[in-house]
Amino acid sequence: MVATERVKFAEVEGADELFTPAFNEYLAALHDRFADKVIDLRGARAIVLRRALEQGIMPAHLPLSDINTGDWQVPPVPEELRRPGIEITGPASITSMFINALNPGPEGTRAVGDLDDDEDAGGHRLVDTVTAARNRLAAVNRTLEFTNEATGRHYSIQEGEIPFFMHRERGLHLDEPDVTIDDSPVSAAILGTALTLFHAGRAQIGRGQGVYFYLPKMESAKEAWFWREFFDATFELLELPDTAVIRAIPLVESLPMAYQMEETLYALGPYAAGLNAARWDFKASIFEFVLADPDSVWPDRFGVDIKTTKFLSTIFRRLVAICLKRGAVPIGGMATALPSRDAEVNESAAATITADKEWEASQGFLRAWTAHIFHMQTAADPFKALRGSGWTPSPEQHDPDNYPVEIAVPEGPITIEGTRRNARMLVEYLEGWLNGRGAKGIDSLAGKPGIHPSLMEDLATGRMSVAQIAQRVLHGAKDAETGRAHDFALVKGLLHEEVEDILRLMNNEAGELDEAGRRQFAAVETRYRKAVKIATQWIKSYTDLDFRSLGSYSRTDLEDIAAAQDAF
Repeated sequence: MVATERVKFAEVEGADELFTPAFNEYLAALHDRFADKVIDLRGARAIVLRRALEQGIMPAHLPLSDINTGDWQVPPVPEELRRPGIEITGPASITSMFINALNPGPEGTRAVGDLDDDEDAGGHRLVDTVTAARNRLAAVNRTLEFTNEATGRHYSIQEGEIPFFMHRERGLHLDEPDVTIDDSPVSAAILGTALTLFHAGRAQIGRGQGVYFYLPKMESAKEAWFWREFFDATFELLELPDTAVIRAIPLVESLPMAYQMEETLYALGPYAAGLNAARWDFKASIFEFVLADPDSVWPDRFGVDIKTTKFLSTIFRRLVAICLKRGAVPIGGMATALPSRDAEVNESAAATITADKEWEASQGFLRAWTAHIFHMQTAADPFKALRGSGWTPSPEQHDPDNYPVEIAVPEGPITIEGTRRNARMLVEYLEGWLNGRGAKGIDSLAGKPGIHPSLMEDLATGRMSVAQIAQRVLHGAKDAETGRAHDFALVKGLLHEEVEDILRLMNNEAGELDEAGRRQFAAVETRYRKAVKIATQWIKSYTDLDFRSLGSYSRTDLEDIAAAQDAF
């Protein structure tokens, strides 16, 4: 059977442009070579997790080898990937946001890099992946533009050098049910990476540009070998020239990866470029690995700062040391604050961002991420200033042995108010997900006194919120002041209280509405109430030690959950 007949895909806008006979042949060849390997890697992940949950055997370092003691280096990293500054992040499928990310911020400067995301900030639907692939190709060709029909605003890429692209696809844990080969779903990671390499990637190579990827949700060096073989196969199947450059930066966002960072760089071989400290998902992964342990219940996660929590900062200092030792680039975390109409809020957010990025820069990170162009220069300046001063990391910072991996329980109180904040975050995030967005601006303290900007939250936030709530319910964690224990009834009450407060605030802000406005408000209210139902199921699954990703549920699955009885 020819490849075109084997590959089936849902009819979403733009898919016919991408799923050409040549692309289908490439995709089918990748599927034939790598689909079984993906299944094997997922199985290996499950074994490691179950060992921790059922036997208390946590991930650990691999046996010491020449990989750790040898003097090898990653291949010379392209010059643009060695620039200090900031990368702007956002979903590549939301065209207006993608264009804004490529353009200058309020101060007239651009980010050095653009993380065009189809993972945690994406909607995890085929239409999102297809739109992301089309937008990436148009951006490379400088033809990307968009007009918002509701407002009449037109978006286009401005003149001048645009940021380099860092493509991030969905992880190895997910399939894309709307694309099948021989009636079997295709790995979402294989599909997304193939679409980018075949379309935008080849266009970049034709322009003499490097093709760069972030590799999310990795859990072992074996997975890095997978990607090495995948990129090797792409060179062969697409007959890429020897001069083509493909490089990758794994995200350290799972607990097992903290123990295999050096081995992962080695396994990527000619494609290795650096490592990224993915803070939020890393915390979520820790939650999952310790969830069954009653002695590992965390305090309110909002007070657990990487900078001041020793075991977390030590792990990411180790990441930097490994990169420095091996000639790779260390990339820091996200500045998530969004702009406000209140100047005082913006000033507070800027001060927080500056302190965070100054700390990262002083630890040896070369760049980090920001979620909005408004704070782009604020986030970039600490890296540029420190590196521009001639500062270099100390010999101590080059030695990974100075930074051992240890996992501990952070200091801080367990409070019901912290759980309430997680509940509100979860409801807000799920409403955005049901509206087709993987990232949403959320103020989890909305309506409360104090200065608190909205933050751009993505799927990692949902994971953390669910995991912390589930951990407290599972072990009956008690409020530090009142002694009240967490249970399902408490959590359900918090979810309903928070959704009513959200709707109350929205109604107050909306004022008098015309008929169209009332219909729109009713649709939003329906999404929020569905979000509560889905939240209860997600939390219940976690208390059952089932950590299925939200991204693995189809929209039909979620509608069924919303229509069913409450999970608790």
